[in-house]
Amino acid sequence: MRAIWKGAVAFGLVNVPVKLYAATGEHEVPLHQVHKKDGGRIRYRKVCSIEDEPVEYSEIAKGYETDDGQLVVLTDEDLEQLPLATEREIEVIEFVPGDQVDPILLAKTYYLEPDRTAAKPYALLREALTSTDRMAVVKVALRQRESMAVLRVRDDVICLQTLLWPDEVREADFPILDQDVTVKPQELAMASSLVESLAGDFDPSGFEDRYRAALEQVIEAKVSSGRTQAVPQAEEVGEGGQPAGEVVDLLAALQRSVEKARGGGSAASSGKDPDDAPADEKPATKAPARKSRSKAAGTDDDAEQKPARKPASTRSRGKKADDEKPAEDKAADEKPARTGRKRAS
Repeated sequence: MRAIWKGAVAFGLVNVPVKLYAATGEHEVPLHQVHKKDGGRIRYRKVCSIEDEPVEYSEIAKGYETDDGQLVVLTDEDLEQLPLATEREIEVIEFVPGDQVDPILLAKTYYLEPDRTAAKPYALLREALTSTDRMAVVKVALRQRESMAVLRVRDDVICLQTLLWPDEVREADFPILDQDVTVKPQELAMASSLVESLAGDFDPSGFEDRYRAALEQVIEAKVSSGRTQAVPQAEEVGEGGQPAGEVVDLLAALQRSVEKARGGGSAASSGKDPDDAPADEKPATKAPARKSRSKAAGTDDDAEQKPARKPASTRSRGKKADDEKPAEDKAADEKPARTGRKRAS
């Protein structure tokens, strides 16, 4: 066991250094939620309702909403300033008979282990509780919250059992119980006889959690029949919330785009593969750019930055004009156009 608290029991002028251990634990079969489709773990993230973005733990504070709808934000610094005299001390307030503590108030139980130098005062407190048949009512602060508790002895170990505060216990308000009900003597006798027939000494080890046993059998049957799968591993998340693999693919795609733009920008702008063009037409892609520089000296910079765009637009305008001519005019224009491109080369 691992100690969850360290302090001292203080009663009168006697201090007993102790460590606190959880005396109980859940025996549930450890299950977690998964995606039925692929077995991925279901995770819950803390998301701001206004920004709709995940929030880091360091940015989370506590809030209290007033009756008129105002919000009071309490930071860790605010809570640390609260007085907790019992933060490292179990303060004994009084000793009371054990039968006066209503079981409904009992909460979680802890074991107290004495420090190496506190064996004698620990034994003294234990024997005093046993001989007087009383419990010690104490106050203690656990996890920054002060609680009422009692000290009692179980198997020579002093136990600390936390209590609910009185306002945490609800009152039973069942109007039907206020009705007058008549119980016949014969009915009471038969009920009492049934109670006596089932009477016995309480032994919790004689009881079994049948639901847990059945669940374990279902799990074992699936394992033995091979109906299992490997635990899926979640992808590493890169910057921006995208999987790291997608970032690498994006960089590779951008690199290929840059290389393609550098090597064949003019062909890309025209939508044609340069290898598919006839041999006598390949050099013509640069000729219109030289003509444009000679005709318009004021646009030299634009012509050098975009040598591929003007030929594309010139060809598109020429093609549109050809479409508007009769068929015989198109045939007459084709040969001089090819001759002109050869001279330009």
